[in-house]
Amino acid sequence: MRKIFLLVFVCVITAVVMTACGEKSQEEVVQDLDKKLQDMDGYKGEATMTLETGEEPRTYDVDIWHMQNEKNKYYKVHLKNDNEEQNQMIIRNDDGVFVLTPALNKSFRFQSDWPNNNSQVYLYESLISDILMDAERTFAIHEGTYVFETKTNYQNKNLHHQEIVLDSKSLEPKTVKIYDADYKLLVSVEFTEFDENASFDDNDFDTDKNMTAAAMEEDVPVSTEDDENNEEENAAQENFEAVYPSYQPQGSTLNDKEETMTENGPKVVLSYSGDQSFTIVQQVETAEEAAASVNVGNGQPVDLGFTVAAQAENSLTWHYNGVEYFIASHDLSQDEMTAIARSMNETSENIK
Repeated sequence: MRKIFLLVFVCVITAVVMTACGEKSQEEVVQDLDKKLQDMDGYKGEATMTLETGEEPRTYDVDIWHMQNEKNKYYKVHLKNDNEEQNQMIIRNDDGVFVLTPALNKSFRFQSDWPNNNSQVYLYESLISDILMDAERTFAIHEGTYVFETKTNYQNKNLHHQEIVLDSKSLEPKTVKIYDADYKLLVSVEFTEFDENASFDDNDFDTDKNMTAAAMEEDVPVSTEDDENNEEENAAQENFEAVYPSYQPQGSTLNDKEETMTENGPKVVLSYSGDQSFTIVQQVETAEEAAASVNVGNGQPVDLGFTVAAQAENSLTWHYNGVEYFIASHDLSQDEMTAIARSMNETSENIK
């Protein structure tokens, strides 16, 4: 009897303490997030993103800058990996959306609604929107954090659902984990720094200035005649091997492979025929002496997981490991082209 009394007493005390602590309900937290989204005018964040989609985990450092006003929404997302020669940057400013590859002195320009058209794992306002838009979300409180599980709207449809962890006091993002339909972890992001009171100047989202600064940081050669640059290009040419997609649409078959030698090195063209025909071009990439920009028009950046590609109406272009890849088709959907591109970075079995 005494044990039962003590148990009841502990339960009552625990309930009183929780009430006194003022823990918020899911509805109250969601209302706070909605208000934060409406009042947001910018932030700076740093995060570590780990991709579990290959044979080995691949980790990127991500710097995120965001500013918005009555005129526009401005973004700079810098993706960096010590083991990757070609770090990339996504910039949105008054001139459009840009994907920069400073090591090559190249950029793609889009007239795009990015990042509003899909979920973005490293953008705070996108995570809030995913929480607000999912009426079937789950909610929990755990060790000073709010934990939400929501549906997703990523370009990669294998990214099925996500766990978003927010600080319970500031509502700042802590971690994000994205799973496939079988609850296998595919992507994780850990925010290490986050500042909602960050200040910006006029040059922070300028494409040319960011390209120049990043190129200097990565020590991009000022001339293609540079001996060290020539050595790197020669090595890339000697190690060049054609990569084949492990995924291809049903009914499509490889019917031709054309190999040529250009002034920049080897080039391979793979032609697939069938109901959904397409062509894949692969060639050794070279750095430009002066900054070069390709105007894609009404396209958008596409996150392939291992790099950011430029998607136009009937094509997809990306750079990876010293090679430029290009898929062109009038039959494939954009999702099909993206699936083919993602399948070209899985295992050594793709290289022939």
